[in-house]
Amino acid sequence: MTPSSPKPAHMLFDLQGLLFGILMCSLGVVFLKSAGLVTGQTAGMALLLSYLLPLEFGPLFFAIGLPFLILAWTKRGVRFALRTVMVVVGISAGAQILPLFMSFATLTPSLAAILGGACSGAGLIAIFRHNASAGGMTILGILIEQRTGFKAGWFQLLIDAGVFAAAALVLSPGQLLYSFIGAMITNLIIVWNFDVAQSGTGRPGYGRSAPK
Repeated sequence: MTPSSPKPAHMLFDLQGLLFGILMCSLGVVFLKSAGLVTGQTAGMALLLSYLLPLEFGPLFFAIGLPFLILAWTKRGVRFALRTVMVVVGISAGAQILPLFMSFATLTPSLAAILGGACSGAGLIAIFRHNASAGGMTILGILIEQRTGFKAGWFQLLIDAGVFAAAALVLSPGQLLYSFIGAMITNLIIVWNFDVAQSGTGRPGYGRSAPK
């Protein structure tokens, strides 16, 4: 079995991990959008534009992330790029479909920020561990960490600053504050719980034969 031909068991574990990540990220978007909040990165840009344009989050998220898929293809290989396409399409669809089956009678911005940030952070870690990304700046973040050691989470936090600068022109001060809290939660979860060396480790048996 060559490295380019993963075992069926590995493929199954990667698939379940990516589906979990897609679900959690989609749920995070639902929490944030229901409270009129934004987040960072491509998702934040798509959320912000969805408040300004007669377009939904899903199509905007896909359109913004599409150019970065070329970067994934050239820098990380076909397998990583195809998995990233799956993730981008999955989140775009999931964020549109989930609201059809759930609604909130009460959802405070503070709770939306906490739940949205936590779900997004957990989802992104699962996606990263199974050798994919959510498109957009997360691809750049992984590449930068690989080359320089600068944490992908901190890189994303810097990009978030630009997104929030634009959001300040659209959202109320309260919405902006809670959006920032949610983004901080997402990025800190990634910084504290994920290292780029773990990318592609979401499979059975990883590390069992490693030297003690």
